[in-house]
Amino acid sequence: MFEGIFLGLALIMTIATVTALFRGRSLGWWVPLWFVVSLAATELAPWLLVSQLALLVVGVVLGDTTTAAFQWGALLIGLSSLSLLPVLNHHFDTGKIIERALNTGLGDGFERTIPLNRWRSLSRHIDSKEWSHPFSFKRHGVRVTANIPYDTGGKRQLLDIYTPVMDGLHRPVLLQIHGGAWLLGHKAEQALPLLHHMAGLGWVCVSINYRLSPLATFPDHIIDVKKAIAWVREHIAEWGGNPDFIAVTGGSAGGHLASLAALSGNYAPWQPGFELADTRVQAAMPLYGAYDLCDRYAIRHRTAIDNPILTRVFKATKEAAPDVYNTASPITWVSADAPPFFVIQGVNDSLVWVEEARRFVADLSAVGARSVVYAELPGAQHSFETVHSPRTSHFLNGAAMWLEWAWADWQAPPSPASAQ
Repeated sequence: MFEGIFLGLALIMTIATVTALFRGRSLGWWVPLWFVVSLAATELAPWLLVSQLALLVVGVVLGDTTTAAFQWGALLIGLSSLSLLPVLNHHFDTGKIIERALNTGLGDGFERTIPLNRWRSLSRHIDSKEWSHPFSFKRHGVRVTANIPYDTGGKRQLLDIYTPVMDGLHRPVLLQIHGGAWLLGHKAEQALPLLHHMAGLGWVCVSINYRLSPLATFPDHIIDVKKAIAWVREHIAEWGGNPDFIAVTGGSAGGHLASLAALSGNYAPWQPGFELADTRVQAAMPLYGAYDLCDRYAIRHRTAIDNPILTRVFKATKEAAPDVYNTASPITWVSADAPPFFVIQGVNDSLVWVEEARRFVADLSAVGARSVVYAELPGAQHSFETVHSPRTSHFLNGAAMWLEWAWADWQAPPSPASAQ
């Protein structure tokens, strides 16, 4: 009996390890299940490894090691544990990959743009005390004020503000937009490591809700984002923020909306009733976002879950409303006037494929956008940074470096060449 349970648990852990090793794409409606298991196995890989070794010790102590069930279970645990080593290696390599991306996109010595007092607060190192507590997000010195209305639409038009406990003025602002396929999600469920990290470094961070489909129909989602930007610009000084500098970020559907907001500033049709408000943002950091809803490069055509989701968002198919899908695609809006972008994508993302991020970055670069940084993370799954892991800790360090660079670059006086 015990040996059978031992074998069953070993098999489950081995399957979880398999999902951490492979992309799991083109699986139709099995993709969401693969994604959930893979995310847990990938980002909690240290804990999965410890659990497997603990199970083996318990099996040796309590089980009959001569039975076939135990021996097969022990073999699976051994193979699975060895297979997790490259997964962990990807975690700890993330810092070097992001730093290389920053140097490539911004140039060697980009850190000299950042004032010394701000640079000293940044780090290239990670602390095991952080990633060994994967679901502990709060930080000392950060205050959270929740459920502030930015419009009159109830709980879907509320925002939370993360501020340093120490008073300050004219702090840079980071606006977070949650993901969830435009159908679900909440401002207090995603990007919590990033929000607490940046507030701890002296930023004012804002996390918003927005109206969701199927009750909402696009462009309701982006209209709400722009309403939130307008609210921040008008009110954030009361919270110590600088209304003139707003960086926007988000993952998945939030990455789509963050990119769209960054590229479509002051677009009047998406600002009904507040057309004169300034909704431009000064920097954008989308994570694993959807950039081409038209699928003009035939990247998403094998994703079976796309059409059922998008028809709930747009209330029409791509074939019936091609112009709507085209306007809703960030890739349509790329131009040389784009603010600085830092695009981050996991290679093993099962829901939004890495090729889409590559195409978006290529198009941004092709039109001469002023600053484009792209970090492609081997082994990373969709939503990788929603829990603390070694990879998330490295991501937080890199995100902070880029955001501080964007803030410093925005403040820098124009060079004589650019002023002419």
